[in-house]
Amino acid sequence: MESPAYVLEFEKPLRELAKQLDELRQRSIETNVDLHDEIGAIEKKIETTRREIYSNLSPWQKVQVARHPRRPYALDYVKLICEDFSELHGDRQYRDDQALIGGTAFFDDEAVMVIAQQKGRDPKERILRNFGMPQPEGYRKALRLMRLAEKFGLPVLTFVDTPGAFPGIESEARHVSEAIAVNLREMAMLRTPTISVVVGEGGSGGALGIGVTDRVLIFENSYYSVISPEGCAAILWKDGAKAPLAADALKLSADHLEKLGVVDEVIAEPPGGAHNDPAQAAAALKYALHKHLNDLRALNTPKLLDTRYDRYRHLGVYEESGAVRS
Repeated sequence: MESPAYVLEFEKPLRELAKQLDELRQRSIETNVDLHDEIGAIEKKIETTRREIYSNLSPWQKVQVARHPRRPYALDYVKLICEDFSELHGDRQYRDDQALIGGTAFFDDEAVMVIAQQKGRDPKERILRNFGMPQPEGYRKALRLMRLAEKFGLPVLTFVDTPGAFPGIESEARHVSEAIAVNLREMAMLRTPTISVVVGEGGSGGALGIGVTDRVLIFENSYYSVISPEGCAAILWKDGAKAPLAADALKLSADHLEKLGVVDEVIAEPPGGAHNDPAQAAAALKYALHKHLNDLRALNTPKLLDTRYDRYRHLGVYEESGAVRS
């Protein structure tokens, strides 16, 4: 388990204030002196500083928050907002990919199919989960569960949190690109309501492989991008240290994605990020999912498919030029 004292570079002012607060409390105990006012002043300053820091984060800083080791992962949210989650295993072709998990659960007393990318907390679980990077069999398992959900009329909820699909030789040998491509096609035609939530990292096709849904939601400090900032910097500037510049250029943060129409709603996080109050973050997620599921359930199947088609046809901007004349 990561140390609870883990702080990001821009959070260091908060660490110093927390240290002062601990010292005041300890002094109050040791000297039996009432320092209530001084303690209250420091607590207020911590809250104010936290709000100031987190209301002015750069895109690169938001990427760092999305990767925070204490940030709630997909299964944390499933436990907080769903009941009776029952995991289903395997793709029925190769093996069970632990980086991508799925199964049935009850959300607001209604059965749903949950599909999620899951990272690990400690070294042992990180290896088991392959650091949240699914392989082809993970995406094929996801597709099997989506088809099962379609058969029984269950809405599909996907939780995106991956730096990308695993790019290793074995993954490529088992056709990871083909597995993702098939998922994109099949999700576009799935005859049941679908919602995806970017809870942490949304990296490239690895995220998109479970993200072609009727509604796409994203947490305030998550990101969703065609490539990681480090990868982009390495390609464009041959220098991974330029990742902050790449993060800004990619427009990968939640506010930019909402303006561009890539996501349908940005879910607000507690001051200090979702890792500062997972229960409050889960409550905000549950409210958003409830609202969007109700909207989607009101649509008949043809209307659902037409609306999904229109959503993705209207993403991006393109121009057509006429034939060049001599």
